[in-house]
Amino acid sequence: MTARIRHIDVDCAEPYQLAGFWSAVLDYPVHPDDQPDDDEVLIVATEGAGPSMLFLRVPEGKSTKNRLHLDVQPTDRTRDEEVERLVGLGAARIADHRRPDGTGWVVLADPAGNEFCVERSDAERGPS
Repeated sequence: MTARIRHIDVDCAEPYQLAGFWSAVLDYPVHPDDQPDDDEVLIVATEGAGPSMLFLRVPEGKSTKNRLHLDVQPTDRTRDEEVERLVGLGAARIADHRRPDGTGWVVLADPAGNEFCVERSDAERGPS
């Protein structure tokens, strides 16, 4: 028997706002039953896109580096275009690991301070 990841849960102070950010990042809709004052807000993965994300209100703030983080890969633009789009949505640049040969990644933080990486698109990687 096997298991699958159904949701990736994220503790945060403002679930609806953070869900809105990640909804725009991943193009996953916010669950239609969820409201701005809810303590739990779900963004729903499209069929075959992977796990959904559940944002949970907690009283304490983020205090240390993430022990788990997401790597995102653009599907219809370059890594650099995606970084600029995400910064425009409210992400902050944390570290730049791009190399002169085009490889590497960029570390960003979402509006709640959770770090994540932006990798190159499949098109930028070329044939396997």
